[in-house]
Formats: sequence, C-alpha cells, structure tokens
Amino acid sequence: MGNKIWLSSPHMGHAEKTFVDEAFATNWIAPLGANVDGFEKDICAYTGVPHAAVLSSGTAAIHLALIMLGVAKDDIVLCQSFTFSASANPIIYQGATPVFIDSEQDTWNMDPQMLEKAIQQYVSAGKKPKAIIPVHLYGMPAKLDSILQIAARYEIPVIEDAAEALGSTYNNKACGSFGDLGILSFNGNKIITTSSGGALISENESWIIKAKFLSTQARDHAPHYQHSHIGYNYRMSNILAGIGRGQMLVLDERVKQRRSNYTFYQTALKEIPGITFQPEATNSFSNRWLTCILVDPQKTNGITREDIRLHLEKDTIESRPLWKPMHLQPVFAGAAFFGTDVSGKLFEKGLCLPSGSNLSDADLNRVVLRIKELFV
Repeated sequence: MGNKIWLSSPHMGHAEKTFVDEAFATNWIAPLGANVDGFEKDICAYTGVPHAAVLSSGTAAIHLALIMLGVAKDDIVLCQSFTFSASANPIIYQGATPVFIDSEQDTWNMDPQMLEKAIQQYVSAGKKPKAIIPVHLYGMPAKLDSILQIAARYEIPVIEDAAEALGSTYNNKACGSFGDLGILSFNGNKIITTSSGGALISENESWIIKAKFLSTQARDHAPHYQHSHIGYNYRMSNILAGIGRGQMLVLDERVKQRRSNYTFYQTALKEIPGITFQPEATNSFSNRWLTCILVDPQKTNGITREDIRLHLEKDTIESRPLWKPMHLQPVFAGAAFFGTDVSGKLFEKGLCLPSGSNLSDADLNRVVLRIKELFV
C-alpha cells in the first residue's frame, strides 16, 4: 500500500509565502490590506470583469449576489440541481424558494429546455423567478448561449456559479464573466486555493461596492459603530489574499496540469468498455478541475462506480461519486424539480478520479493500475 493519493489537494507555488511574509512584515494581519486589493485586481485582470470582492467563501458570494438582486422571502430562484449544496443553500438563507433544474447530457449542466419550461410555468402563475443559478460543473462550461438568451427573453438576472471553473472559458471568454454576477471559489480542493475563500465579480460597480459594505458587517461611515443595515462577516483576510495572489501566478499552469491528468486517464482507460468521460463542447474549454467518468454496469460486466471507488479506497486512493443532485437531497425534499432525472442517472454512474495538479506520474499510473485490476 502506497502513500495516500488525494482527490484534489492544495498545490502551492513559490510566491505565496512572499505575499504572506509581506503582510506579516507590515503587520497587516487584520482584515483588508494590500493583498486584498491586489488579489481583487488580479481576479479582474484574469476574468476581464472590472469589479471584484474577495470573500470568506463562494457560498458567501452567492448569498451576497442574491441580496444584490433583491431576492427575498418566498421569491422563486431557479438553480441547477446537479451541484454542491452551496449553490442552493443561500437561497434558503434569504427565505426564498429553490426550484431545481435538471441537467442535459452534453455538458452535465443546466438543461436550457427544462429551464424555459420552469420559467413559463411560474410566469403563467404570476410568480416570475427572481434569479437563475447555472453551474459550470467540474469546470465544464454550461450551455451559456442558450441559458443567457432565455434569461434575457424573460428578463431574469443570472448568477453564474463558476466556483469550479476558474480558468475555464466559453467562446474564448472567461467563465464567471457572463452572468449579471459571477461566483468563484478558492476552497482547499479547488484549482487554486486560499485555504478557504471566494469572490463575487460583476460589471456592476455599485453591486460590488454594496457587497463589500455588507460583507464587513455593514458599518456606516461614522466615528462610532453605527449600523443601518444587517451585515455579514464575509470579507477575506489579508493573509489568505496573499496566498491567492501567489496562486494566481500559477493558475494557467494548474489548468494545464489538470487537463494533462484528464488526457492521461482518457488514454489509459479508453479500451475499457463501459467507461466514458465528461464531454467538452467545441466552443468550451474546461479547466478539468476534476476528471469524471461514467461507469455503465451493463457494459462493464456488472462493475459499478462504487466497486471502483471501494477498490481504490483499499489502496488509500481517494475518489468520490459525482454530486448527488439537490432534488434528491433530504434537506430539499418536496422542492420543485423540472427534468427527466438526467442528473440522478449521472450521479448513479459517475465517479471523480484523483485530479490534483500535484499528482506524480507514479500516482496516476497507480490509479489506473488499480482500476484495470477490476477488469482483468
């Protein structure tokens, strides 16, 4: 048994410590500071979006985005079902009602047809949705052209959840830059990390200014502590932002390394009947944050994704089922769902393979060897 192979562990470069040391040297240990400002500028330059607020998490960014759009109690928010719960939980924070939209087979992301069906039903009932939250799952861009056209037709704003898709592009434009508001995550397992953290980005400067105000406990401009709004403790610290500045310098390299992992797995496993990979559309470029496979037991002589996961686990290799869709989660039991359960079927058959940018050739070969053992 070898050393543990993680699904997606942090991968530091060489400059992160320099930025953090600078914060120590200048005693900017408290929130905000030069690293926060610099990290926000780096994100804007990379995504092409002019305004950014770095925050404690991607979840905080979604919550603030909903506030910017005026989402309130009993409002309808249309959210991709096939995602991590952080995409949907902030809807509940606002007392709003999540309505879950199924995936399509081409990208595994929000199905535009199901989206429009849901919109039409709620509009006809006099309950026009307040926002749409599509997700770029595992770094794979959603069908943005169709989703944005539908959103524009019904005049519903889009919160683009690009938490997993920093470094991905759609029509050569950065994911996160298409929606009215974009969401990024720098959680410990993401393509770059600040340990924990996220960002809210937008073309709308007033929204970002307001988000920064609310994320620092909504303190009014006064010599004493005065508050006219409910605020949140959502701002990123200057220390973590220093890590982020260093990580931005290696982001393109990390994308290249993750895509290389995908190519390796695809080449090594292509001869095994019943194993297929998450597709990439011609107008999309995925950062391949995680390499994901589908395992069809009808073509693998009964071998399932769970068989593969457990076999890898025996050799301390971490893999993970695809996200369990929100409409199947106990916490969202009874929530409305529009679709044919494409996402549910993907969950049943899907597995995320170890995909860290710091995996060695020996690590990758070991993963493939263990998978192939099941097919001898």
